[in-house]
Amino acid sequence: MAKFTGSRAFVVEDETLVLFSLEDVLSDLGCEVVAQAMRLDQAIAVAETLGPVDVAILDVNIGGTTVFPVAQILKERGVPLVFATGYGREGLPPEWQDHAVIVKPYSLQDIERALTPLLAGHIGE
Repeated sequence: MAKFTGSRAFVVEDETLVLFSLEDVLSDLGCEVVAQAMRLDQAIAVAETLGPVDVAILDVNIGGTTVFPVAQILKERGVPLVFATGYGREGLPPEWQDHAVIVKPYSLQDIERALTPLLAGHIGE
């Protein structure tokens, strides 16, 4: 059985191939991607109307702008966040550095490591 079976994820990623790859990895780990967005305006709209999710994985740079307006909405809703970036934790503004980070290019193991503490209550359910 996959490690995070029953977990629901929201993914924001502006590169199609990266998005598909991430969806495949999440599926392999047992996460259902319940929503995804490739543009900031779309991501904001989804974040505001999204049903219950267990985690959001957000590409920091979406089409030349940052994803932090989406992150703020999700944070206020209590959704655990994982930031995906090529710049590492140091590339995040200070107020976001306490959130999980996966550094691009990331592996299944990187994603699993980032999700484990966030989805601990779902493991083995």
